[in-house]
Amino acid sequence: VQLQASGGGLVQAGGSLRLSCAASGNTFRGYSVGWFRQVPGNEREFVAAVRSSGGTTVYADSVKGRFTISRDNAKNTVYLQMNSPKPDDTAVYYCAAGSRIIYSSLAEPSGYDYWGQGTLVTVSS
Repeated sequence: VQLQASGGGLVQAGGSLRLSCAASGNTFRGYSVGWFRQVPGNEREFVAAVRSSGGTTVYADSVKGRFTISRDNAKNTVYLQMNSPKPDDTAVYYCAAGSRIIYSSLAEPSGYDYWGQGTLVTVSS
């Protein structure tokens, strides 16, 4: 599976931005997909994840109520809708996919088999 993250850019605090993660090479259908982010010098941080069916989502406390993860299996794409972003949300955002991730491990980067290249999100105050 090859993952391509896109949609990053500069956004004002309180605005909105939608990130996309498109898969190629194999169907997304059986994979859980997560979004992570990283600031230089810091560890990669979990943001949100969605199970293969799309019926179960998990969010980091820091983004709960502001970000929404969703998937369109027909388009092999997972989205991260970022509403009311804050300057602290500035980071490189990565999407990742894994086929054998149990619910309690969705926030763990080690459970994911495939990673996209990252897209930079900058939130200005």
